[in-house]
Amino acid sequence: MGILSSEQEVFELLPDDERQCYKCKTTCFLSALTCPCSPDRLVCLTHAADLCDCALGNKCLRYRYDLEEFPAMLYGVKIRAQSYDTWAKRVSDGLAADQKNKKDLIELKVLLEDAEDRKYPEKALFRRLREMVKEAETCSSVAQLLLSRKQRHSSRLRSESSRNRTKLTVDELKAFVDQLYRLPCIISQARQVKELLENVEDFHERAQVALSDEMPDSSKLQALLDLGSGLDVELPELPRLKQELQQARWLDEVRITLAEPHRVTLELMKRLIDSGVGLAPHHAVEKAMAELQEILTVSERWEDKARGCLQARPRHSLVTLESIVLEARNIPAYLPNILALREALQKAKEWTSKVEAIQSGSSFAYLEQLESLLARGRSIPVRLDPLGQVESQVASARAWRERTARTFLKKNSTYTLLQVLSPRIDIGIYGNSKSKRKRVKELMEKERGGFDPDALSDLEESLEEAREPSTVVAAFKSKEHKEVESIHSLRAANLAKMAMADRIEEVKFCLCRKTASGFMLQCELCKDWFHGACVPLPKTGTQKKTGVGWQSNTKDSKFLCPLCQRSRRPRLETILSLLVSLQKLPVRLPEGEALQCLTERAMSWQDRARQSLATDELSSALAKLSVLSQRMVEQAAREKTEKIINAELQKAAANPDLQGHIQTFQQSGFSRAASPRQSVDYDDEETDSDEDIRETYGYDMKDPGEVKPYLFCDEEIPVKSEEVVSHMWPAVTVILRRTRLLFRLKVLCTKHDAQEAAQEDPPGPSQPGAAGAGAVLAGEGPAGGAHDAGRPAGGVPG
Repeated sequence: MGILSSEQEVFELLPDDERQCYKCKTTCFLSALTCPCSPDRLVCLTHAADLCDCALGNKCLRYRYDLEEFPAMLYGVKIRAQSYDTWAKRVSDGLAADQKNKKDLIELKVLLEDAEDRKYPEKALFRRLREMVKEAETCSSVAQLLLSRKQRHSSRLRSESSRNRTKLTVDELKAFVDQLYRLPCIISQARQVKELLENVEDFHERAQVALSDEMPDSSKLQALLDLGSGLDVELPELPRLKQELQQARWLDEVRITLAEPHRVTLELMKRLIDSGVGLAPHHAVEKAMAELQEILTVSERWEDKARGCLQARPRHSLVTLESIVLEARNIPAYLPNILALREALQKAKEWTSKVEAIQSGSSFAYLEQLESLLARGRSIPVRLDPLGQVESQVASARAWRERTARTFLKKNSTYTLLQVLSPRIDIGIYGNSKSKRKRVKELMEKERGGFDPDALSDLEESLEEAREPSTVVAAFKSKEHKEVESIHSLRAANLAKMAMADRIEEVKFCLCRKTASGFMLQCELCKDWFHGACVPLPKTGTQKKTGVGWQSNTKDSKFLCPLCQRSRRPRLETILSLLVSLQKLPVRLPEGEALQCLTERAMSWQDRARQSLATDELSSALAKLSVLSQRMVEQAAREKTEKIINAELQKAAANPDLQGHIQTFQQSGFSRAASPRQSVDYDDEETDSDEDIRETYGYDMKDPGEVKPYLFCDEEIPVKSEEVVSHMWPAVTVILRRTRLLFRLKVLCTKHDAQEAAQEDPPGPSQPGAAGAGAVLAGEGPAGGAHDAGRPAGGVPG
């Protein structure tokens, strides 16, 4: 080129803009030309003429390597060429290998990394290797995604549409497997992906078999669904399998339900039918639906029939209901009304057998037993033939008990009839009703072996456990003895209180259990003292119940405290009438047995009383008592008559026209009364009225020939009339004469009033005269005279 000077230059140490060709702007690396005329310019050897107009000899050649460095550089280039040839051969062999000689993906990736590191030229082989490695990596990632359980679990958490987008179809899976085996390298997941494809194909075959079964098998379908859900592939059989599984489960539920008829309710059948309607059509489902509908229809019809029988008025007979229950026995369903009807039949048979056993037993049943049977029988919706008879017996027994209660119980009594008729067990127990009942209950529990009134009303249905009459009587006797012992002990304790005169303020009396104060009464039975304000006072005829006047008559009155006199004291004839009615009842009543025992006790007391009264000493004493009682009656009648006469005389004394007549009547009347033959000695003490005497002592004035003294045992002991008749007639004669005198005085007053009225107003033709009225009133004339003449001399005054 004619260049004379040259210099070695390390171009890579220069900045890029300082080693660019001035003409073509190419970065110079191995050589360049410079000129002293333009030190800031350089050009490549191709544009040497474009540097400047100077001769080439003036220009300087700058080079990077000298000749000594070229052999080493050539050797390096040769080695690089040889390594590239080796790499290219290995890549070609790897990409062209068959199935048996395929390299692993890792080896291909190593070759690609070597090429990239050594910066081999981007030729077809390089590009093909890169594409194959990229394709293999993609296939490996997809295979890993299919086989990874974690990825399957995460895919389940996504939405349905997302899962549908990520899942492969069966065709895509087949193509993917083919793609894996067409790759020039070995993918580690290819074998597992192929097994997945085999499983999918096996699932497809099994699903087709299961879907073609006549009767869906829920276990097989569930297993297939579990298998299909584990395959991360879009399987077209899954929706049909789910549908078939719903049908199979519904059929299983129907089959299990019908296998246990006692669980097949109408509501359950309706629910099964409603759920079966929403299933896809299937001949097995349709058959089961038809069977369910038939059972439901039949069940509803029989349920309505049974309900009508249970609510029927009048009730159906046992035979009719038994036929209904027998026909409905084969229905495989739970029918509440049929079961209720069957239970009612069972109860009706048991009830009938119990009633027959009671009616045919050796002894009658208690009222409580019949009432319990009656209550049960009325609640049974079956026509029971003995029910009317039991109702009649119960009604008769209740009527007898109410009649007996009216006879014995006082108004607003706190005691029951059974308590009144039974021996007392609360002797000596005071306090309010609540504490008293508690103590009485404790005593009853302590003495279980004795007569327990509640034991008589035991509601045990068993006839074997019914009390025998002899047992009841023995228990009553035992309690009777205990009652007598208790009252004797109580009397002794109460009498002993009066001996404590020095400490009388500490002694408790009365129901209130306080010390003595004010007016007090002593009970004739328990001998305890009671305040007049705490107990009701006995009634007398001439005095009031309260006040000082009553206290003066207490010596003639008999007082029983509320604890000792718990009930009325009916006559023995009334009790015998109740017992006769009781004997006609085919029912045992605790009150009836107690009344029988009480009556026997009273009659036994009567016998002992008669034996005692039959002695001479008591007979004479009784006669004297009768005479004294009769004198008291006469004294009361005499005083009453005198009071009336005195009152009439005082009225007549005010009229001067009657003064003469009054003196005449007084002289005639009292002169007769003062006859020695009629004189009777009367007791000057104040006596009670006739009504009170009869109430207190039991007299009946309609029969003066018989005197009936009152005894506290409610017993009547007749006394011969000859013993007292001599004492009765004189007093009766005096009373009769004074009554006639009073009657004539009234007639005289009436005639005088009539005469005065006639003078003031003469009678007209249509009015009867006052004198006629007075004559009729006075009883004058033949009729009146006959009437007076025929009146017995010893008649009882009106």
